[in-house]
Amino acid sequence: MKKLIDKLYKENYLDKTELFYLINNINEKDKEYLIQRAHETRMKVYGSTVFMRGLVEFTNYCKRNCVYCGIRSSNKNSDRYRLSLEDIMSACEEGNRLGYKTFVLQGGEDDYYTDEKIVDIVSEIKDRFKTSAVTLSIGEKSYESYRKYYEAGADRYLLRHETASKELYEKLHPNSSFENRRECLWNLKKIGYQVGAGFMVGLPGQTKEDYVKDMHFLKELNPEMVGIGPFISHKDTPLRNEKNGTLEETILMLALIRLFLPEVLLPATTALGTIDPVGREKGLKAGANVVMPNLSPTSVREKYSLYNGKICTGDEAAECRRCIEGRINRAGFCVDMSRGDNINWRRK
Repeated sequence: MKKLIDKLYKENYLDKTELFYLINNINEKDKEYLIQRAHETRMKVYGSTVFMRGLVEFTNYCKRNCVYCGIRSSNKNSDRYRLSLEDIMSACEEGNRLGYKTFVLQGGEDDYYTDEKIVDIVSEIKDRFKTSAVTLSIGEKSYESYRKYYEAGADRYLLRHETASKELYEKLHPNSSFENRRECLWNLKKIGYQVGAGFMVGLPGQTKEDYVKDMHFLKELNPEMVGIGPFISHKDTPLRNEKNGTLEETILMLALIRLFLPEVLLPATTALGTIDPVGREKGLKAGANVVMPNLSPTSVREKYSLYNGKICTGDEAAECRRCIEGRINRAGFCVDMSRGDNINWRRK
C-alpha cells in the first residue's frame, strides 16, 4: 500500500485498478501515511495558508428536486427567501470591512434571478470592490448565460458534478440530465472561468467504484477548485432516514484529491464541521486550504437548510470570521485574506 501511495505522491495519478485497490484495502496506518503525503503536497504548493471566502446564500428557492436537498422544490416546509441587491451589497460591504477579497454568491436554481439580475449583481460588486473576486454557485445555465456573467466580471463558478456515476446521478436528480451537468462544466472551462467541481461522500447507493470514477473525472476535467463533503440527511427529504456519510471517508477523499490535483483549491466545508466538532481542522490537515465563512444576514441563515444540523447559523459575520480564524491558527495554519486564486491562474 505504501508503494501505491508513494506512486500517487510522485506521479499524481493511479489507474482505476490501482485506485480501487487502495480505497478498498487501506487501513488506519496507511490512511495516516496518505494524509501525511497530502499535507506535504499542499505545503509544497500553497504553504500553510488557508484562503478565506465570504459566502452569501442569497436565495433558497430552487426549481430542482434533488432527493437529498432540503431546499428541493417539493419541500413545502422550507421557509423561502430571496435577498435583494441591497441586501447582497450590504453583506459584501460587511465582508469587505472584515477583509474578504472573494465573495461567493450561492443559491438554488431560482428563475426569479434572471440573467439581467445576476449581471447587475456581479457588475455592482465588481464596480464597488474592484480588486475582489466574485464566485457564482447557481447551478446549470446555458452557455450564453455563463458567458454573460463572465463578461460582467464573474471570476469563478462552482458546480459540483455530484457523482460521476450516471446511474447514481439519475436516481438522485429527478428530471435532470447527467450529460448536461458535465457539459456545463466543460462550457465554464471554455469561457475562461476558474471552475469548481466536486461530489458528495457517503450517498445512499454510492460504491467505491463510484469514487474511482469521481477521481478520474476530476483528473480529466482538471478544475481549479474541488468541493466535497459528507452526505448529511435532511428531515424533509426522501432520504431522511438514510445513514450519513462519515468524516473518515471524506478525509480520505480530500487527501486523494490533493494528491491527484496538487494545485487545486480545496475547501474544508461547513458539512465537515457539522459531522465532527473539529472536522474542518482535520480537513485542513488532509490537504484542504480554503474555508468559506458565512456573510449572509443571520435572519436567513437557518433557512438555507440543505441538510440537518448545519453549523454557523447564528453568528454575526465578524464573530464568524474570528471564530474560524482562531480555529485555523490553532490547527497550525495561517489565514490568507487575498483573492486566493489557483496557483496556475496567477501565472496567466
